[in-house]
Amino acid sequence: QVQLVESGGGLVQAGGSLRLSCAASGRTISRYAMGWFRQAPGKDREFVVTISRSGDSTYYADSVKGRFTISRDNAKNTVYLQMNSLIPEDTAVYYCAAVLRYPVVVSGVYDYWGQGTQVTVSS
Repeated sequence: QVQLVESGGGLVQAGGSLRLSCAASGRTISRYAMGWFRQAPGKDREFVVTISRSGDSTYYADSVKGRFTISRDNAKNTVYLQMNSLIPEDTAVYYCAAVLRYPVVVSGVYDYWGQGTQVTVSS
């Protein structure tokens, strides 16, 4: 079992930045590819980005490419999401998740999920 806890969300103005963290416990995340998803009110959960087990490969949704950066520190059992140039459309609850395969963009394939952290971008 892997327990995931996201943090770092908050309220930010458009154009600002936030850095989300996803701390894992229970098992080392080095066995897993990791992903970030988001869900806005009234919308389906949306793929944001995924990173391979070693961190040497990433895959981004077009909507965040060039603005968001995923990274991981397997020694700290933590995954990060640096979000720059935020826009109101980025407002959502952000979830991190773990999966054994890479790359996976479908949320239903992921094995473990965090509880989410709210990101709100004001215009």
